[in-house]
Amino acid sequence: MAKVLITGSKGVIGTQLTKLLQARGHTVFGIDLRHEPAEAGWEHEMSLEQFTYARCDVGNYRQLERVFEKMGPFDFVYHTAAEFGRWNGEDYYEEVWKTNVIGTKNIIRLQEKYKFKLIHFSSSEVYGDFDGIMKEEVMDQQEIKQLNDYAMSKWVSEMQIKNSFLWRKTETVVVRLFCTYGPGEWYHPYRGVLAKFCYHALMKIPIVVYRGGERGFTWIDDACNALANIIDNFKPGETYNISATEYCSIKKLAEIIWNYIGADKSLIRYEDSEVMTAKSKKVNVDKSIRDLGFKNTMALEEGIKSTINWMREYYNIKD
Repeated sequence: MAKVLITGSKGVIGTQLTKLLQARGHTVFGIDLRHEPAEAGWEHEMSLEQFTYARCDVGNYRQLERVFEKMGPFDFVYHTAAEFGRWNGEDYYEEVWKTNVIGTKNIIRLQEKYKFKLIHFSSSEVYGDFDGIMKEEVMDQQEIKQLNDYAMSKWVSEMQIKNSFLWRKTETVVVRLFCTYGPGEWYHPYRGVLAKFCYHALMKIPIVVYRGGERGFTWIDDACNALANIIDNFKPGETYNISATEYCSIKKLAEIIWNYIGADKSLIRYEDSEVMTAKSKKVNVDKSIRDLGFKNTMALEEGIKSTINWMREYYNIKD
C-alpha cells in the first residue's frame, strides 16, 4: 500500500478520491485552504487525533515544504488543487496564476527533491480551439490557441512538468478531466455548467443557456476509479483524457434538469454562443480504458437526478 498526498483534498474530486484511496488501503494525507479536524499543527500540536490533514496553500512554498518535512515521505502526490474555470480566471486571474502555475512549480521543486510520483490534474480546456477528436497527442502535433487564462495556466503547468521530466527525470502522469459532476458539488458561480443549471433550477434563478455546444459529462465515481487505478499502473510521461463519450447538447442538458425539477422554463434565456470557450468537445479515451480501467457506469439522466437529490438535501430544499 502507498502513502499518498492529495492537494485540494476538500474539493469535490479530492474528497471522493480520498475516500476511495483509503478504502483501498492506502494512507492518505490531504491539504487544502481551510482549517479542519485532524489538522497537523506546526508551532504546537493542534489536535489529539491522528493527523490526516493540513491547511496549506500550494502557492506558498514554505507551507508546502513543511508538509513534506513533517508528514512525508509520500509515494504518490495527486495534485488536484487549482483555481478552476474560465470566468474565475478573468475575475481572479492573480489567484489562477498563483495557484495553477506557481503552485505547480512548487510541487515540482519538491518532487525533484523527494522523488515522489506525481499525478497532475490538467483540464479539457487545454484543447482550446481544436475542433476535432481530442486525443492526448494532439497538443504535441499542432499549435493550439488557448481561449482563456484558466486554459493557459493549465497548459503552462503541463509544460513545467515536461521540462522537469527532461531536465530532472521526474516521474509524472497528467490527467485531463472533462466535465466531471456528481453529488458533493455545492454551488458557487464558477462551477461547471451542470452544477450551475441544477442550482439555478432549484433556486428559481434565471440563467443563460447557449445553443450549439455539447459535452460528455463524466460521473464522479467513474473518474475517481480511473484516477485511483493510476497507482497500480503508473506510467511516467503518460497523459490521459478522462471523459464520458456519450454527448449531450447544453440545450438538452438544461431541458433534462428543468423537466426533472419541474422548474419554470421562463427562467431560461437562450443565446447562440459563449465567448472564450469551445462549442463542442469530442474526446478519445482509449488510453484511459486500456491503462486505467475507465468506464462509464452512470446514465446521464440518472446521474443528474442523483446530483439534484443531493443538492436538495444539502440546501434543505423542500418541494
